[in-house]
Amino acid sequence: MSDNRGALIGRQAESTIGAAIDAGGKIVIVYGPRQVGKTTLIRHLIAQRPNLRTLSLTGDDPADRRDLAGRDGPSLSRLVAGYDCLFVDEAQRIGDIGLSLKLLHDSMPALRIIATGSSSFELAAKTAEPLTGRARTFVLYPIAIAELAPALDDRALSGALDDYLSFGLYPEVRTSPGGAEKGRALKEITEAYLYKDVIEFGGIRHADRIHDLLRLLAFQVGSEVSIAELASSLGLGRDTVDRYIDVLEKAFVVFRLRGYSRNLRKEVGKMDKIYFYDVGVRNMVIGNLSEPGLRDDTGRLWENFLVAERRKALEYRGSLASSWFWRLRTGAELDYVEEEAGRLRGYEFKYGGKSPKAPASWGETYPASGFAFVNRDNWLNFVLGRDLNTY
Repeated sequence: MSDNRGALIGRQAESTIGAAIDAGGKIVIVYGPRQVGKTTLIRHLIAQRPNLRTLSLTGDDPADRRDLAGRDGPSLSRLVAGYDCLFVDEAQRIGDIGLSLKLLHDSMPALRIIATGSSSFELAAKTAEPLTGRARTFVLYPIAIAELAPALDDRALSGALDDYLSFGLYPEVRTSPGGAEKGRALKEITEAYLYKDVIEFGGIRHADRIHDLLRLLAFQVGSEVSIAELASSLGLGRDTVDRYIDVLEKAFVVFRLRGYSRNLRKEVGKMDKIYFYDVGVRNMVIGNLSEPGLRDDTGRLWENFLVAERRKALEYRGSLASSWFWRLRTGAELDYVEEEAGRLRGYEFKYGGKSPKAPASWGETYPASGFAFVNRDNWLNFVLGRDLNTY
């Protein structure tokens, strides 16, 4: 059974978002990058509720923007008269959307309100203060392996692993029938959507440097990133580079992993590692969609893939776990560290079949911790949240 049929791809956030819509009382806000399926998911949830008379508007439509931007309470009430639910897609494009939604929520508490946004920096800035205490927020990422698992058995998922590592997990990519089509879809997503949001909403003055910055970050996946070195390479100020990375985070292109440290002098924790939410985007940025066996960066790619998939899995199951990497000044390190419910575990990632042991210094420093390796034989257990042997 292939994941090339879109109907097979369910979203783990569906039940929790649906429950929030049914419960009412709160504005439902769904963040996430373009093309991850936010609009499709919300329309699916609305279609499942035919008794919920819904008005659908979009920030991409100038007329809809005029209807919602900066209007007074009575005008907004007339707009939604006769409806039980208001769905606003691409809400970040609408001026004063936070205030408009607040007025509607306060004057019509029975009205269900759903808003989606492809750039959290813009929508969050417009809604944070007006909607304090009035909203429930969710994040939708590119497809998670955990979302493919209900339709595909372990053998099928493992058989497609190299394809996931090359092309990533955006819905349009996964539903494309072949490598050439997947490459074209990925190019469109990367250039037309991700860059567009970053440049348009992030206030980027040096638009050409965003691609250069992403390339540098892509080549440094798995390594600690020096902002000063990036700034020097790009010919930009350190504060500017730091702000650009923040914009890329808020556009759901990359995320940071900090070093784990309990303030021991021998531990290194001042620089972050930076990963891509989707390895296909990362590969497109550097212009290399080759399969893992033909690459010289397979180890970095493998690490990015596992960390990103684990992040999605934790988010969707509502876990409160915290994540880091770990390194000592002596050079001893672990790729990934996770603490959940007071239990600390370290992980080492190997794309091949190796079964590495934990650094002796890890057990000496944190004797109550666990350790596990993740390779191609047990990677599904890691990304699906199944038990791994730890010692």
